[in-house]
Amino acid sequence: MVPMTSSSNANFPYMRLRRFRKSAGLRDIFSETRLHVSDLVMPFFVTHGQGIRQPIVPMPGQFQFSIDQLLQEVTEITALGIRAVLLFGLPQVKDQQGSEAFSSDGIIQQAISAIKSHDPEIVVMTDVCLCEYTDHGHCGVLNDAGVDNDATLDLLGEIAISHATAGADIVAPSAMMDGQVGTIRKVLDDAGYNQVGIMAYAAKAYSSFYGPFREAAGSSPKQGDRQAYQMNGGNIRESMREIELDVAEGADLILIKPALAYLDVISKAKNSFTLPIASYNVSGEYAMLKAAGANGWINEKSAIVETMTSLKRAGSDLIITYFAKDLARVLKEGIDE
Repeated sequence: MVPMTSSSNANFPYMRLRRFRKSAGLRDIFSETRLHVSDLVMPFFVTHGQGIRQPIVPMPGQFQFSIDQLLQEVTEITALGIRAVLLFGLPQVKDQQGSEAFSSDGIIQQAISAIKSHDPEIVVMTDVCLCEYTDHGHCGVLNDAGVDNDATLDLLGEIAISHATAGADIVAPSAMMDGQVGTIRKVLDDAGYNQVGIMAYAAKAYSSFYGPFREAAGSSPKQGDRQAYQMNGGNIRESMREIELDVAEGADLILIKPALAYLDVISKAKNSFTLPIASYNVSGEYAMLKAAGANGWINEKSAIVETMTSLKRAGSDLIITYFAKDLARVLKEGIDE
């Protein structure tokens, strides 16, 4: 019998942490962090037309979908257990104000209505921003000094209303304008949409990892950059202030973007706030793993699981990722097929 005396006896050879690692069954039941398909949100890029499934070159396996093709994808992901989508739109025409973003018959408004008719139970989240819709590529309207914060707020409110009217469950303002959450909460409530949630892009950093997305969405700025409104990625205290303000303005859900380079921000937000925390595994993070996997440099399936586990371990309640469909299959079938 091993004596139960001083704490020194809790060390090797009496304590062997490998005991719970020796079989798959033991490893599974003692797993501290568990991924589940219900954690996942699948982003989609939606375009006008019929029968369109246009590959996005820097994001292998991702496409720009016309609505008829999008509904086929929705059927596929729901069969895998994914119950939430995040929609981005590609307009027919761009202008200085991004008019299609808040048009009642805009591409996203049509897509929301089509998805909800196809499957009323799927959770539809929508990007509320102007960058895909403006001819200058910025996230708000411009004045002589740059992006006009307060003038942009009115348009973000119009976008949110149009999405709610079409049937969106959650609107996600990503423009990083001061006061955007409070403005949207007020206009939604005033219009009778007090049950529509807001996912606040509260800590959205200016990042090199957005490059493939900008090609997919056609949203690169024609002049300048977005450093005047997106966050300095090195400022974690400012990130917490941004989150605190969005919570006070009525956010229902907090988003950290990007994810992998900001695990500390996810963790601190989880420990500091009681709202659900989402993280966005962005296009550049997706492209890196896809490239390495295609070249045989890594086991892509296991790398996906390891990456998403890190986001969950850091504190993510939801994970928005282009890997959602791939990961759902891995969780169902296992890494070694």
